[in-house]
Amino acid sequence: MSQAMNHERRLRRSMLGLLAGAVLLPAWMQAHAQDPDARSAAAPAATPEAIEMVKHADEIRFPRESFQTEITIRNLSDGQQTDQRKFRILSRGNENTIVLTTEPASERGQALLMRGRDLWIFMPSVSQPVRLSLAQRLTGQVANGDLARANFAGDYTPSIIGEETLDGQPAIVLDLVAVDRSVTYSRVKYWIAEQDKRPLKAEFYALSGRLLKTALYEDFKELAGRLRPTRLVMEDALKRGEVSILTYETMNVRDLPERMFTREYLRRLEQ
Repeated sequence: MSQAMNHERRLRRSMLGLLAGAVLLPAWMQAHAQDPDARSAAAPAATPEAIEMVKHADEIRFPRESFQTEITIRNLSDGQQTDQRKFRILSRGNENTIVLTTEPASERGQALLMRGRDLWIFMPSVSQPVRLSLAQRLTGQVANGDLARANFAGDYTPSIIGEETLDGQPAIVLDLVAVDRSVTYSRVKYWIAEQDKRPLKAEFYALSGRLLKTALYEDFKELAGRLRPTRLVMEDALKRGEVSILTYETMNVRDLPERMFTREYLRRLEQ
């Protein structure tokens, strides 16, 4: 009798364990499907070759040294310009950036300050800076992080996923997975020219996997000592015809001291 009772208890515990697993597994799968870190873990592992490609493309887009650049952003809807804005960017390496609004005149004096992946906006009418997200829209199709932080190598784990011909040019296709939730996009599909490793195209994705927008790197000219894309065309993936065109007017290497990139110093910056 005792052996029969023990066997029944073991059988009951086993059945309870299976039932618990059946209940908990769907919840675990749902939680991990929404967790970018879990999604990242399932992505192909980064390779040294992919990492070097992304670093090289970053250095083509912007100097490794401290620099200043002037950008005009034109927002278009169905081919008609709806808005134009101008910004001055002061960048020290990949971690510290100030974005100053120079036009329109009504917003002159507004500034973004990025330190690492922390971003604040300063407005003359507000006494204290306000914390912002890198993913928040700045203007048109342009997010704060598109101007304030252009560090794909530091923000994403890259892997090579294929090769394609883009406008007749052989390109290597990479999958970039966000290192954490603080970066601008959850995932980026990135086309880099096979021959000279210059950036050609990017697709930006939300955490849900939805395509947000595409970007084309165009009109390569010499700026700050090397050939760089001077025109970036960003198009909304859902609203056809909604486009922002970023034009880099000038770019110069400039010594920018660390003390400039503080909230206290922001008030004293000359426009």
